[in-house]
Amino acid sequence: MALIITEEQKMLRDSAAELLKVKAPVSEMRALRDAGYKNYSNNLWDEMTALGWTALTVPESYNGLNFGFVGLGQILEQTGRNLSKSPLISSILLGASALRLSDNEKLKTSYFPGVINGSTLLTLAIQEGKYHQVTSFKTKATLKGENYILNGSKSMVIDGTSASHFIVVAKTDKEINLFLVDALSKGVSISKNVLMDAGTYADVNFDNVSVNTNNKLNLNQDGRIMLEKLMAIAYSGLSAELLGICQQAFDMTIQYLKERSQFGVIIGTYQALQHRAAGLFSEIELCKSIVLKALQAVDENEPNILYYAHLAKAKLGKTAKIVTNEAIQMHGGIGVTDDADIGFYLKRARVAQQLFGDYNYHLDQLSLIKGY
Repeated sequence: MALIITEEQKMLRDSAAELLKVKAPVSEMRALRDAGYKNYSNNLWDEMTALGWTALTVPESYNGLNFGFVGLGQILEQTGRNLSKSPLISSILLGASALRLSDNEKLKTSYFPGVINGSTLLTLAIQEGKYHQVTSFKTKATLKGENYILNGSKSMVIDGTSASHFIVVAKTDKEINLFLVDALSKGVSISKNVLMDAGTYADVNFDNVSVNTNNKLNLNQDGRIMLEKLMAIAYSGLSAELLGICQQAFDMTIQYLKERSQFGVIIGTYQALQHRAAGLFSEIELCKSIVLKALQAVDENEPNILYYAHLAKAKLGKTAKIVTNEAIQMHGGIGVTDDADIGFYLKRARVAQQLFGDYNYHLDQLSLIKGY
C-alpha cells in the first residue's frame, strides 16, 4: 500500500488542525494546568464528539464511521502539534479499540453508544510497576459463581481520575483476560498523579472487586492475542502524537533561528545550526513514513502489525527525544522557562516516550521478532 493518505484523510487532518489551533492550543493546556491540572475541557470534548472523532474507529454496525486508524492518527498528530488535552487516547485509541477487538457482542451494543457520544469514558489499566510489559501480571481475577473477584493494582492509567470505566488486564489461572470495570465499583480506589507534562495519571487499586462474567471482553478468544493487537494500536497511535510533537517543535525552532539575532547576526545564518536543523528534518521525514505504515498495518490487519508498531514507537521515541533536546538547545536559556512554549513539547515528549515502553523496550522487541 502506498505511503500516502487519501483526500478524505487530508481533509480530516486539515479540519483537526484548524479546530485545535483555535480551541486547544498550548495556551489552553496552560489554563487547564493552572486550574488544578484538569484533564480536559468539557466544551472541547463536546465539539470533538459532535465532529464524529469519537466514532472514527467504531464499526458501522454500531453506528460508527469505521474511518480507520490512519484517520484517527491524523487527529492525534494534530493534538501532538498543539499539546491538546482530551480523552482521545484513553477512551478512543485504547478503550474503543479494546471494545472493537472484543468478541462480547452485548458489551459492544451496550457501551459503544456512550463512547461515541462522549458520555462513557474508557481507559486501559495494564501497567504494573515501573516498566511496561505485556506477558506477566500480578492482578488476578478469580471466578466465583457468576462473578470474577478482582484483586491487584495498576499504575500510570491515562486519565484514570476521570474515566467512567476501566479495561483491566488480569490473570485468571494461567490465562490473560480483559474485563470492563465500572470506576465506581466497590473496592476500586484511585489516586491521582501529575507528571511533568501536566497530565493526570492514576494508580488504581482493586480490592475484592466483583465483576460480572458478562463484562469479560474476550469470551472465546485468546486474551494474549487480543492484547497484542490492542498494544499494536496503542503503540501506533502514540507514535502519531509523537510525530506531531516532533514537527511542531522543529517548526518553532526554525522560526526562532530565523528571528533571533545575536551580536547583530541572525543565528540561523550559522552553518553549524543549519546542519543540525537539516539532520532533524531528515529524521522527521523518515518518521512520517514509519507512522503511516504502522497505522495502515492496523487498518489492513496485516500479520506483521506488531513489527511495524514496535518500529514506529522505537523510532518516534528516539527522534522525539533528539528533536526536543535540540529545540531546547537552539532556543538557549529561554527554552527552559515557563514563558516559552517549547519546553512543554520536551516535557510531553518525555512522558509519551515512556508510555507503553520506551525506545529501548521496543528495540528489544524488534530484535526478538527478528530472531536475535
